[in-house]
Amino acid sequence: MSSPAVSSGVPADVIRGAPPAFVPRLAARGRRLIGLTVLLAVWQIGASRGLLGAATPPPTQVLEAGAELIRSGELPVHLLASLERVAKGLSLGLTAGLLLGLAAGLFKVAEDVIDAPLQALRMLPHLALVPVFIIWFGIGETAKVALITIGPIFPLYINVFHGIRGVDERIVESARSCGVRGLALVRKVILPGALPQILVGLRQSLGVGWLSLVVAEMTATTAGIGFLVTDAKEFLRTDVVFVVLVVYALLGLTTDLAVRAIERKTLGWRHGLVAR
Repeated sequence: MSSPAVSSGVPADVIRGAPPAFVPRLAARGRRLIGLTVLLAVWQIGASRGLLGAATPPPTQVLEAGAELIRSGELPVHLLASLERVAKGLSLGLTAGLLLGLAAGLFKVAEDVIDAPLQALRMLPHLALVPVFIIWFGIGETAKVALITIGPIFPLYINVFHGIRGVDERIVESARSCGVRGLALVRKVILPGALPQILVGLRQSLGVGWLSLVVAEMTATTAGIGFLVTDAKEFLRTDVVFVVLVVYALLGLTTDLAVRAIERKTLGWRHGLVAR
């Protein structure tokens, strides 16, 4: 016999008095905005009362400066140049980090050849390599893309490598006993098991990529949001400087949220600790 909820067409959670499924999601999103709201309020009050220094503009002034830059078309032009620059660097760096991590994680010979040089290079502060890249590549786009490329390689490599090596050997042996071998084993068993760690590395690498963009665009640049900072600093436009800082923060947050969305989509099978 069908239940009253089914026969009446009314959702069971409504019959039981429970909130609809979308209510907890809205509540969670509202909670995520609390920290941002508090930060903006502290910024507004502190800047208005001069507690953050006389040169620090309040968010309202930064918003006005951002709107002015958008209306003039200046911000979109420089933002497009920065996005193109970071897209080139990240595509190269993420590809290299992924391939190197896969090779070292899957093959002992590759680990012996690759790991020691990469660990040595990882200890170098890549942002301090700007003068070296200028010597090698000049002051053009190549040096900037190279700086954005080199940074994301190492966090992704380490996470891919340790993600693969952290896969339970018993699961791998069980798959082999069922006849799963070669590329099928890597695709169906090893990579899914390593995927949580790989996505952590991806989030870290994207953050490093945006940080590298900030530094790269501070040197001999005529286009890009980093150029806006340099230009605004020359004319003491601190409001424009803060506009660019907010843009950098939003870009980093957007890419991080994108990776988290991928995590929810691809890791639905994983049952980890749920925070209460």
